[in-house]
Amino acid sequence: MKILTSLIIGAIFGIGIAISGMANPAKVLNFFDLAGTWDPSLAFVMGGALITTAIGYRVVFGARSQPLFETSFALPTNRKLDFPLIAGSATFGVGWGISGFCPGGAIPALGLGYSETFIFIAAMCVGIVLAGSLKSMVIRNTQDIPFTEK
Repeated sequence: MKILTSLIIGAIFGIGIAISGMANPAKVLNFFDLAGTWDPSLAFVMGGALITTAIGYRVVFGARSQPLFETSFALPTNRKLDFPLIAGSATFGVGWGISGFCPGGAIPALGLGYSETFIFIAAMCVGIVLAGSLKSMVIRNTQDIPFTEK
């Protein structure tokens, strides 16, 4: 049941991305082109998503103490703005601005047949592997540094 529910939710998300045009990289790039062919529709899609999410969270957390298919809600506990968060956010934003794809829009775009999508997905997979390797290397190297208080 958990897999079926995930499939249905993913399908609804993908259909929404396709219908809104956010799987089309040209539409996304036009949103970032403030001095040229600016298209504000992405702001309305994001605003609609935020409103829907806010209502959904309010309903779910108000009605349930735990999810249907898990023992507890998996919510982030770290509230720090640290280097990995900022670097990851910046990398995401630059990649989105250059390619017109974010991972959430690129997966549904695979079904729409945009050739650039396959290149983006391949580059994204390489980036995930490189980021994981870099993170492991940094963690491994910083474990040898003794901690001293000032």
